[in-house]
Amino acid sequence: MKPGAGSAAALAAILAATAGAAAAGGLSGQVTSAGRPIPGAMVTVFDEAKSRRDTAYADAAGRYRLTTDIHGKVSVRARAPYFRDATQDVDLSPEGTATLDAELARETDPAALSDSLTASAHLTALSWKNPDTRAAFVSQCNYCHQVGNELTRVPRSLQGWNDTVQRMEGYLAVLTNREAQDIAATLTVGFDGKPVAATQSHPWSDELAKAKVKEWVVGDELTFVHDTDVGADDRLYGSDEGHDIVWVLDRKTGAIEENREPDIDLPEGGVFSGLRLPIGVFTGKHGPHSMAQGKDGRFWITNALSSTLASFDPATRAFKLHDVGRTHLYPHTVRIDGDGIVWFTIAASNQVGRFDPKTETMTVIPLPHDGFWRGVTDVAFPYLLKVAALFPQSGMHLAVSHTKWADQGRDAFSLAYGVDVNPIDGSVWYAKLNADKIGRIDPKTFAIKEYDTPLKGPRRPRFDKDGNLWIPAFDDSGLMKFDPRAGTFATWKLPLLSPNEYETPYALNIHPKTGDVWITSNMSDRIFRFTPASQTFVSYPLPTRVTWLRDLAFAKDGGICSSSSNLPAYGIEGGKASFICLYPDGETAAN
Repeated sequence: MKPGAGSAAALAAILAATAGAAAAGGLSGQVTSAGRPIPGAMVTVFDEAKSRRDTAYADAAGRYRLTTDIHGKVSVRARAPYFRDATQDVDLSPEGTATLDAELARETDPAALSDSLTASAHLTALSWKNPDTRAAFVSQCNYCHQVGNELTRVPRSLQGWNDTVQRMEGYLAVLTNREAQDIAATLTVGFDGKPVAATQSHPWSDELAKAKVKEWVVGDELTFVHDTDVGADDRLYGSDEGHDIVWVLDRKTGAIEENREPDIDLPEGGVFSGLRLPIGVFTGKHGPHSMAQGKDGRFWITNALSSTLASFDPATRAFKLHDVGRTHLYPHTVRIDGDGIVWFTIAASNQVGRFDPKTETMTVIPLPHDGFWRGVTDVAFPYLLKVAALFPQSGMHLAVSHTKWADQGRDAFSLAYGVDVNPIDGSVWYAKLNADKIGRIDPKTFAIKEYDTPLKGPRRPRFDKDGNLWIPAFDDSGLMKFDPRAGTFATWKLPLLSPNEYETPYALNIHPKTGDVWITSNMSDRIFRFTPASQTFVSYPLPTRVTWLRDLAFAKDGGICSSSSNLPAYGIEGGKASFICLYPDGETAAN
């Protein structure tokens, strides 16, 4: 990348005192501006191919230390909010530690400063006349990508925004006619191409100085790695929903391999072929979505588009498909209980699936309808998609669905989303994203009990070891904890960069040793760490703009790993998706 104006002298004293150093190859130095340290500044090393990047954070004195296995001709970038990036190409030895100081200049150009702000800042330019329309926008227009980044804030005419909103509805964003019209009108006025003068507060914590981020580019500009899991072999496994691929990353060598699912007798787009799926991104038939590894080493993968459950054996690279039933729509999040039973939500049909790998028995459990119109959806939607499939990519559901003519919008879908297993009693719990409910399934009798959540948009919940259910509130920028024994909720608002911004936390996970709750942010390129004992948050800014994370998984070397899967990938800084691991305490074992 090109250095910012005036940064020719910004990175000085390159590669001094490397000979004879005992440490592994890396960099250390200080990041300053006008002689003053910049705490929290991010220093990133890129390999020559721009397929790898490692990042360290500066401490209170602006000093950083980064151990990296990226060597040879590399680029080094120093970045901090409200400053110009400083970048220079250098030769980095695999032995010893180089000294590299950076002097950053304040960004004074209004347009460049605006462009450097997070998507969440640009969303403050939108003036919502109706709070209900704003709520629909947050719920339905942010669930696969950031809005407000460089790709999505491009000025358009009213007709252009109407076309864009309709295209999103073709992907199953669920809006009433009035909501769609109001959203298009608001985006037309708000995204006018003028610089945004937002003021953000970027808190710094001592915790940042210990942290490191590693990223590995995967696929191309149309790759859509929906979820990532850490295997028992410590490799990263990623499900490419658009191309029916399971990607495997060996972090020790950096090697990435692709494993393609077997063909099936469905058209492109699977049972959703009548929808206007993203052209070029969704070219497969299966749509592998979520994954979880069983004790026997096999990964279980929900195929959202083909209504199948797949197993993938990492040892043999073999897939096996198990039919869920093509009227059971969009198998979604998957988890495995202590007996090896595979549980998964079926989002668009308001169901939960249960699969016993020993007997290969599939059971589909219908969930409560949550009202008349949602009941209509549960019954009629599979048949609507069958008819729509006769007219590929037509989006005919937009014209005939009661989400439009009955003015139901997102209230027409319960959307059974996340699922997890209580470690205390083995009960299975799910979240309904649009219905704002969580529910408990008795694993033996299948009896169901539901609870309304105090915050809206419960997405992918997880249990801690004590049996408390932690839930991200996607629509309300929040975090919830539910105690199943007492039947009570506790809630927290996520830390925002400015009061008029919002976050869309997609997923969270509970660290098995510390009990800390790790939460995705997704509108401000951060990860949150919540410590229940002190009820405090730490924010970790991420070095790549347009970072959109899904499930979080824990690696043996201390990494909190995920996939950067903004849809489309070419909207991400650098233009491609990646595997990403944050090491809050540095790497505790060699990769």
